[in-house]
Amino acid sequence: MNVHATSPAKGYQIEIRPLDGKVSVLRNGIVLASSTRAKVMYETRLSPAVYFPPEDVIAPLSQPVPLQTFCPFKGTATYRSLELPDETVPNAVWSYQTPLPESREIGGYLGFMPHAFTEIETDNCDLSAPDYGNIGGPVVDWLLRGAASLPTPEAFTKALAEKLVEHGVYLSRLSVMAWSLHPMIAGKNFIWQRKTGEVTTYAPSYEIHDHPAYQNSPLRHVSNGLGGVRQRLDGTASQSSFPIIEDLRKEGATDYVAMPLPFSDGRTNVLTLTSDHPNGFSTTNLGLIFECSAVIAKYYEVFMQTENARALLETYVGKRSGARVLGGEIRRGDGDEIDAAIMFCDLRGSTRKEETMGREAYIDLLNEFFENTSTLVDENGGEVLKFIGDAVLAVFPAGDDPTEAQKNAIQAARSIVQTLKTLREEDGHDCECAIGISFGRVTYGNVGSRERLDFTVIGQAANIAARLGDYGKTRDLSVVVSGNALCDGIGSTDLGELRLHNVSEPVRAWALTQD
Repeated sequence: MNVHATSPAKGYQIEIRPLDGKVSVLRNGIVLASSTRAKVMYETRLSPAVYFPPEDVIAPLSQPVPLQTFCPFKGTATYRSLELPDETVPNAVWSYQTPLPESREIGGYLGFMPHAFTEIETDNCDLSAPDYGNIGGPVVDWLLRGAASLPTPEAFTKALAEKLVEHGVYLSRLSVMAWSLHPMIAGKNFIWQRKTGEVTTYAPSYEIHDHPAYQNSPLRHVSNGLGGVRQRLDGTASQSSFPIIEDLRKEGATDYVAMPLPFSDGRTNVLTLTSDHPNGFSTTNLGLIFECSAVIAKYYEVFMQTENARALLETYVGKRSGARVLGGEIRRGDGDEIDAAIMFCDLRGSTRKEETMGREAYIDLLNEFFENTSTLVDENGGEVLKFIGDAVLAVFPAGDDPTEAQKNAIQAARSIVQTLKTLREEDGHDCECAIGISFGRVTYGNVGSRERLDFTVIGQAANIAARLGDYGKTRDLSVVVSGNALCDGIGSTDLGELRLHNVSEPVRAWALTQD
């Protein structure tokens, strides 16, 4: 997509002026600073801030405290506390020791936080803020209207980057790192590049937190609440340099910014911006993004909350069930009657194993059993509905092809038995199972109390599958299948009519032979 950059009529502004006459700042009558060389900074949306030369600050100050904050126009601010005779005022004074070019005139000067002083005296100096006008304008209008129809974070990232370029931001690369609640994925990293016009999505695992590239990266710095990063890539090294910034410099980048995108749950996500314009980002460029960042963060929060909800539902109730719940089936009684093959897979000798192995080793074995069983059920078109103690309940919906569902359940069962056998032979793990499979019409949906629901299957097929598994345990049989779940051509041994606990009619069953 070709876009033509147009500058906004009036952008984010920073103006620093010397103040005429003496300016003093006081706290409850105590003079904290007094100077004829003070300066005032006018910054869009903020109250005018007065800065004093350090030698004109009278009140005693502490050594720098741990607090730091970041501004994409001024740099990283360090803080000190006021140490007055009768009180200590924490984080009362800030300064920019190495300010960015836009704010170099206040380098080393000290400003007082609003909670640190009670009054300010001037020799009739005018501290009135100018009219900053409408800054975000078209971009904010797009965020509030057009962006709302974008269905995915990738689509939003692409459209956002193009919209910023369209409105004068000299952008060559934009990325967002949004953290997730997925059990295997740490988050999503969306990266737009102007040279391709497309968004690439990465989903790093939690191992990213231990990776050297992340340990020394702006993503970690910003995510850990250490402030943002702004670095002009003009060929001179600086103490804030990160390896990724050097890599971008080699690709022709001239300016880099990483700023926090806070979510309402307290997590700090990261927005990074790269420019290859000879002059880097202008104050107007960054001001536009700064103005819109809170709204941008909300979009990503909604996207990630949706992904997190889906991930959590898939983790706890399975992909199909999770999709149904996310689709609105959240009331008791919501669900469908379906034909399905039901599998009940139970770990043999579980009580004895827990006693002889110890709790920690037993849980490791149980997790390995669940992992292998779940993977093979999924690979064969089924879904694990729940773990019940040391057993797995899985469903293979029939849809329009009952025979296919039956074959899938049987193939999954055989694969589970063979996999556990291999584990015993190769690793010495004492891991055997008994599997029952039945087929029939079940209710697939919500049951429970009004406040606590469970998404499951209810029906005779589920009961029979569990009882066939129990029967297999007593006869040392790995897989027992009801007659209505057995497909033609499957190797099996006829067990006859079985009387099963709490099943009124006898069930014809077969024991599978392992191919």
